[in-house]
Amino acid sequence: METGYHIPVLLAETIAALAIKPGGTYVDCTFGGGGHSKAILSHLGKDGQLVAFDQDAAAKNNLPDDERLVFVSQNFRHLQRFLRLEGIMAVDGIMADLGVSSHQFDEADRGFSIRFDAEMDMRMDRRQAQTAFDVLNSYSEQQLHKIFERYGEVTNSKTLARKIVDVRKVASLKTTEGFKNALREIVKGNPNKYFAQVFQALRIEVNDELGALKEMLQQIPSLLKPGGRAAIITFHSLEDRLVKNFFRNGSLDEKPDENPFAVTKKKSELMVITKKPIVPTDDEMKRNPRSRSAKLRVVEKIIEE
Repeated sequence: METGYHIPVLLAETIAALAIKPGGTYVDCTFGGGGHSKAILSHLGKDGQLVAFDQDAAAKNNLPDDERLVFVSQNFRHLQRFLRLEGIMAVDGIMADLGVSSHQFDEADRGFSIRFDAEMDMRMDRRQAQTAFDVLNSYSEQQLHKIFERYGEVTNSKTLARKIVDVRKVASLKTTEGFKNALREIVKGNPNKYFAQVFQALRIEVNDELGALKEMLQQIPSLLKPGGRAAIITFHSLEDRLVKNFFRNGSLDEKPDENPFAVTKKKSELMVITKKPIVPTDDEMKRNPRSRSAKLRVVEKIIEE
């Protein structure tokens, strides 16, 4: 297994939170470098099973030789469908690390990083058609404004969107350097931070990351066995808000139904284990600066009495 592929974040905390049963069935929604999966397998007995999902074909290179592991080369939004194809109706635990792997940031030709000159690609799954360049080249000014404002919290998102629409008529935005050079005059504040926010917004849009997360969250209550747990690590406020609200309310609504005339209120099947999110220790942040913004939230499927 590649050691430099990706350093697993909040590893000990995630494993502890899952309360792994040796004979249980578990899901790693984001296999990546296999760090979390390897730790789960080390806690499973010979009858235990782990199903690992990853839409990035490069993740297959990190698979350990372990017959207890089933690898599914798909986005975790298809969780239930592919578990059923494996004959699995319910599981003891589900985990997801929603961060982009270090490998993806460090692989220059993927276009994820502001550090390298590469094509504006940013696809996690290279089987899909739409790239970051397609978004920049075809979206309307209004659509671009919305993406940068919502997904990147870019301060001058309106100006940025207008500039992209003007520039693409006369210059190519096909490469990361070409894109950054075309926009230098409107950059606000620290250029690295500014472009990191812009790239994050494009990556979220290209891969429909929030749409996939919503679909995965909605499958958790029916997939977990009573007493089973879900542990999810987020890296920015948009993801964390979705996970926090779903874990707390059992729905994606910011505020659950507060109609005073409602006869019955839908009771959540999930019990929050982490009242406040678990965050990395100072030691972990020093060892792995990319863990700084990580937050781990955990729920348990309520056991009906």
